Amino acid sequence: MLESRRIITLISAITLERSESLKHWLVSHATSPRFVLSEASADASFRRYLRVRYEDDSTQIVMDAPPQFENCAAFVKIAKMMASCGLNVPRILAADLDQGFLLLSDLGSNVYLSALNDDSADHLFDDATTALVRWQLASKAEMLPPYDSELLRKELSLFPDWYVARHLGVRLDPEQSESLQSMFDLIIRNNLSQPSTYVHRDFMPRNLMVCESNPGILDFQDAVYGPIAYDVVSLFRDAFISWEEARVIDWVVRYWEKAREAGLPVRNDFGEFYREFEWMGLQRHLKILGIFARIRYRDGKPAYMEDAPRFVQYIRAVGERYSALAPLMRLFDDLDRQSRSSGNDN
Repeated sequence: MLESRRIITLISAITLERSESLKHWLVSHATSPRFVLSEASADASFRRYLRVRYEDDSTQIVMDAPPQFENCAAFVKIAKMMASCGLNVPRILAADLDQGFLLLSDLGSNVYLSALNDDSADHLFDDATTALVRWQLASKAEMLPPYDSELLRKELSLFPDWYVARHLGVRLDPEQSESLQSMFDLIIRNNLSQPSTYVHRDFMPRNLMVCESNPGILDFQDAVYGPIAYDVVSLFRDAFISWEEARVIDWVVRYWEKAREAGLPVRNDFGEFYREFEWMGLQRHLKILGIFARIRYRDGKPAYMEDAPRFVQYIRAVGERYSALAPLMRLFDDLDRQSRSSGNDN
């Protein structure tokens, strides 16, 4: 608790201190010295995005990314990589990597998450998967960090550390810990058995913009080279919106058909690919439960945990379909009982 308060206090102090530095830097790089700043979007990380509006009503975006927490160089590198294969990403108009300031072109404020509905989903997802296939086709192993066993396991460790221990208030006994680690081993083996491509790593409706050249793509700075199904899972098993299983299967089929036609290394049998999609989802969903708990307790942003039950539902739906995952389902049943018995209704 004290560590969480210290980090929140530190973030607040950094934000206040950086605001003046940012304004001073922006005056030197903005289109005009006369502008108004407003918040452009909320972010789960330490980054801030502000919209710069000029007197002629034109706009740009400024990213404030404290270098002790965020890596602007990765954002710049991957933006160039994505632009080179024809994807619609923000153009870098000015950059100060030492301070963590970027001035970017503005892709607007019409986010996929707000635009998606029963009527628009087919069209918007078709555009998104076309862009995803184009990104994956450009893949070169040496260009991005590997999404390897070490990183997959590090992400999974957020689940017991933050969701189970911190959020549910449950301490796993040795048998439960061993069972969970064996499940992690199984999930990671399946993930790494997939063919590899570029992975945006957060290719979800909240990071896609409805644009004239659709979609605009944001939040790509953590891209890696790894399992081909990861970004497909991010798109269709989202943190903030859910769809009927039949529609998800239909959209995944459409992606798979595009990928095969383009020559991407997806499985020849759709059933095999869909199994990889679901097991990749397990890794992501367990990780995000941990991330959302960490954001709440460490960073003082509680709203994300409101969507935690969605991920529990995703995990249970997959776990019930595969007998090998029975120990994970028993663990989730145990966690429900233990958290209730301790008086934790989270």
